[in-house]
Amino acid sequence: MRILYLDIDSLRPDHLGCYGYHRDTSPNIDALAKEGVRFTNYYATDTPCLPSRTAFFSGRCGLTTGVVNHGGVCADLPAEGRTRDFRSRFAQTTLGAVLREAGLWTASISPFPWRHSAYQVTYGFNETLDTGGGGLENADEILPYVADWLSRHGQQDDWFLHVNLWDPHTPYDTPESFGNPFAGDPIEDWITEELIQSQRKSFGPHSATELPGFEPKLWSRWRMGVPEIRNRADAKVHLDGYDTGIRYADHHLGLIFAQLKALGVWEETAIIVSADHGESQGELNVWGDHQTADQACNRIPLVVKWPGLAPGVAEGLLYHLDLPASLVAAVGGSAPPEWEGRPFLDDPVSAGRDHLILSQGAWSLQRSARWDRWLLIRTIHTGMKDFPVWMLFDLVADPHETSNLALFRPDLVSYGASLIDRFLEEKLPGAWRGDPFEIVLAEGGPYHANTNHPDWAKYVGRLRVTGRSEHADWLEKEGGRPRISNP
Repeated sequence: MRILYLDIDSLRPDHLGCYGYHRDTSPNIDALAKEGVRFTNYYATDTPCLPSRTAFFSGRCGLTTGVVNHGGVCADLPAEGRTRDFRSRFAQTTLGAVLREAGLWTASISPFPWRHSAYQVTYGFNETLDTGGGGLENADEILPYVADWLSRHGQQDDWFLHVNLWDPHTPYDTPESFGNPFAGDPIEDWITEELIQSQRKSFGPHSATELPGFEPKLWSRWRMGVPEIRNRADAKVHLDGYDTGIRYADHHLGLIFAQLKALGVWEETAIIVSADHGESQGELNVWGDHQTADQACNRIPLVVKWPGLAPGVAEGLLYHLDLPASLVAAVGGSAPPEWEGRPFLDDPVSAGRDHLILSQGAWSLQRSARWDRWLLIRTIHTGMKDFPVWMLFDLVADPHETSNLALFRPDLVSYGASLIDRFLEEKLPGAWRGDPFEIVLAEGGPYHANTNHPDWAKYVGRLRVTGRSEHADWLEKEGGRPRISNP
């Protein structure tokens, strides 16, 4: 069995043609989707990058492992302590290790472990290659390594290759020679002038007023984009950069696909396209970043072309943890009892869960319940945003989360909250360090929006000099505590 897992950082599904996007961002992924199964409700349990990939490659959610942050205690796995054997139990039960045990040669081409000091994602792999740019590589810099590996191993049997591309992650630095394929294409209508002006009265890092971070200043590698969103024209420039990054990644996927066909192994190779997390592009006043436990950030694409698997569309609710369990089952291996995923490749169209519980722990502290057409977000730490405790969205009528219905549907808030509470009751007894959110709160909040970091006080000062003193007053008084109700 040959399995190629293409992991594209910050790729949200609704910016792909096969998911209904109006721009031609992804012709190669779209063609793959016609040959395979496209999953419409596939979610990372924990976001952003480090929690998501730790969960995926370990088969266990962030509440279990304690890895929910990008810094501090909860960016690392806890030590196994006196029960650790000659090899750690964790290292023997990762995706790489289990596929290796099932007889596959496992390899990963990615700068991610070095970028986040997250070498747990490579535990068990026979072969790993760091492309050296710390996540700032464009696809053209990664492709030669992929082409070389496939030329040496592609025609062999029984391998699993993980390839990590970083376009379209910020900064938007697609080579100038590639141009802007979307210069003449409009942006989506939901991004209105009214929405933008409302967001500009609000606040937060990576918001409409400070798009690159804590101030409106693009750094040198950011070739396509704007430092702030003042109007729809600015939003278009920004989104052109993101979508061009997607098209650039997709172009290089096409080159990989062509090589597989030239090697004569296309039909016999399972190809999977997915991501670590999505990307907010105006949702909840976040632009070009991944700061929330919501539809924009936790929903990710999944396209699977698998030999013998009939093409189709699968709409059931799935965790990204379910994919490792599915891969192991498909190659005849045995998933470790600690894994929390459920296999679905034997009947993907009928597979699905009743609900999902999602988390964000590096920019804000949020847990969310996703069921039916609903998303309920509980905010514990705002990450310097103007968030209330509860936000409820109808994802069918309002997929971009513009209307918080929490005050109008207390019945749904109560139901969603009960799902979150039940999840905690079930998982906390097996959590390796208790509730990691409590640890993050004790450290001053999530890594990227921590009250003890100088950026916090600096940003409060910026709010005052830009006429937003009421928000500065709120942050100084309340820190990261959310508002009780809608602002």
